[in-house]
Amino acid sequence: MIRLDKYLADTGLGTRSKVKQIIKKKMIKVNGVTVSDSDFKVDTEKDIVICGEKTVKYNKYEYFMLNKPAGVVSAVTDNKDKTVIDIINVPKRRDLFPVGRLDKDTEGLLIITNDGMLANRLLSPNHHVKKRYFAKVTGNVLGSVAELFKEGVDIGDDKLTAPAELEILNTYDENGTTYTDTEIVITEGRYHQIKRMFLAAGHEVVYLKRLQMGPVFLDESLKTGEFRTLTEEETDKLYQCIK
Repeated sequence: MIRLDKYLADTGLGTRSKVKQIIKKKMIKVNGVTVSDSDFKVDTEKDIVICGEKTVKYNKYEYFMLNKPAGVVSAVTDNKDKTVIDIINVPKRRDLFPVGRLDKDTEGLLIITNDGMLANRLLSPNHHVKKRYFAKVTGNVLGSVAELFKEGVDIGDDKLTAPAELEILNTYDENGTTYTDTEIVITEGRYHQIKRMFLAAGHEVVYLKRLQMGPVFLDESLKTGEFRTLTEEETDKLYQCIK
């Protein structure tokens, strides 16, 4: 049970002050009865709320997939830089946040939600949720690096990284410098982890993009900076992977 004004504001109908005015104008019906009291309690599971002639459906949780661009920080607010929440230009709920972090210069899949339980479990090391990245690195990456990543890497922390999967895709020269395209799968989320792992192996990451989190893959139709709502199937898969 929540207040009617909060219900309406959370559905994106307007700010709390705006919806109070809508309620005062007797534009809201709950279960067929006009309500003019902002304090009126609404059952989000059972009550039918109508504004004018349109049913206003309440979703407790929202889930978005963002193809994060470089230069944007994975935060709710920032005094200097644009945040990933600034990109989600839908009627905003103030409780949205990114699930984990991608470095400012890293692109790719980032899940935005207000479901704290799901986020905590996806990020918990106890659930070993896989995260796949594409990484372009300097130099010729050899199979010995893949073996090192599989064993765990000393990146200067108290313990080695958890075993990671490294696939070497292609090695090539570009403007006189050798690069290797790779895909790496990790189950942790340490600070600058992939960059530090490659650095420990003698390679520098020059481009990094997340492709997958758990069972959810980045939608290839999303251009950098675009987002969409997760499908019900994708949300169900996320819940399945943390059971």
